[in-house]
Amino acid sequence: MNKNKIILLLVAVIASFQLMAQNPIVTHMFTADPTARVFNGKLYVFPSTDVVCDEGKGENGFCMPSYNVFSTKNLTNWTDHGKIIDQTDVPWGKKDGFGMWAPDCVEKDGIYYYYYPAPPLDKSGFRRVGVATATNPEGPYKLEKTYIEGVNGIDPNVLIDDDGKAYIYFGGGKELFVAELNDDMKSIKGEAKLIEGLPKGYKEGSFMFKKNGTYYFTFPHDKSGSEEIAYATGTNPKGPFEYKGMIMERFKDGIWTNHHSILEYKKQWYIFYHHHDISNNQHLRSMRADSLFFDKKGKILEKKATLRGIGLTSTDKPIQIDRYSDAKGLKVSRLKDKNVVGWNLDYIKPNAFVTYNSVDFCDRYKKITYRVASGSKGGKIKLYIDNKLISTTEVTNTGNWNTWKEVTTNINKKIKGVKDIKLVFEGDDEYLMNIDWVKFE
Repeated sequence: MNKNKIILLLVAVIASFQLMAQNPIVTHMFTADPTARVFNGKLYVFPSTDVVCDEGKGENGFCMPSYNVFSTKNLTNWTDHGKIIDQTDVPWGKKDGFGMWAPDCVEKDGIYYYYYPAPPLDKSGFRRVGVATATNPEGPYKLEKTYIEGVNGIDPNVLIDDDGKAYIYFGGGKELFVAELNDDMKSIKGEAKLIEGLPKGYKEGSFMFKKNGTYYFTFPHDKSGSEEIAYATGTNPKGPFEYKGMIMERFKDGIWTNHHSILEYKKQWYIFYHHHDISNNQHLRSMRADSLFFDKKGKILEKKATLRGIGLTSTDKPIQIDRYSDAKGLKVSRLKDKNVVGWNLDYIKPNAFVTYNSVDFCDRYKKITYRVASGSKGGKIKLYIDNKLISTTEVTNTGNWNTWKEVTTNINKKIKGVKDIKLVFEGDDEYLMNIDWVKFE
């Protein structure tokens, strides 16, 4: 079986998975370049789509044919509203260009404007930027017959300022640009302006937001072998901007790109970005999200990408403990079961621990069950909830490291509210056990 067939089989397997409250957010398809927006009290994410490339198709190994839109009200349950634009819909674009890269969507006067790049039929540039409109963020969208004149590049991003003026940011390579949009939101005033004062080298995927009167111009750039996310600030949407530093460090596990958006939702700031969690292939990415924080002077605090992500996790389903908040003395590996897309904790050492934050408890629980495997003598799992010891569970040898069994301990505790859980591992062997999930019943 060749690599492409294996990946297609993987896609078929993950299609049965639900959208979830930890990273990656979406597991039933490959999504990248997520632009998050808040409309009508709901958080929407507009990503691009990665698919497996047929030979001779796509660009630099990427095949990106269409766009879906996702939404949530609680950062836990996500809805896929389906495909909103396909490359075959673009009047001015190649029907098999597979170059539908990072999009954006904004609202003005009740109209939703969706901006997207595509390879033009007239070969007037590597990518041109088009716009589509709708009266609902979920569509349906009506596509303009031609692209925006004067916007020649990739990764469009639009800021609507407090005075109602709108600005479009775009570009890639060594240069990023800004232009003011006309009132129609479909054309620009004059010529685009080069944004100066940024680090040298490859840059793309700019995203502008405003906080407390300061304009934050954020962008991925290749500083040291793959893209880190950085930012600059200014007092004018067109600049000049002063470079401030890094937001998220580059990935060092085989994925070169990163692409993000930043927004506030229900009094908390978030950064959305992508990684190759499911595929382990940098051309088939999955979008993620994490909380973001600022200091008192408005500096963006550096963000470490997490597995836990955002949102609450309910106890009505097994908790995927491998998507942890913090851990020490263990690793995360893919499950070797070919019928399941997932991960497990392994190489767990004595005195290792793992925490999983923001679990929503709502009942009296009679027992806790762990799905475990051990090729050693095993060990003990001590469960703490909000730093209080709840139970101790004995794990013995299950046959080998990939023979899974469920072990259960009675707890008979009434636990209500949002709590943090912590597992601490004790034992004598070098490695104690593997854990797939934890379940409260």
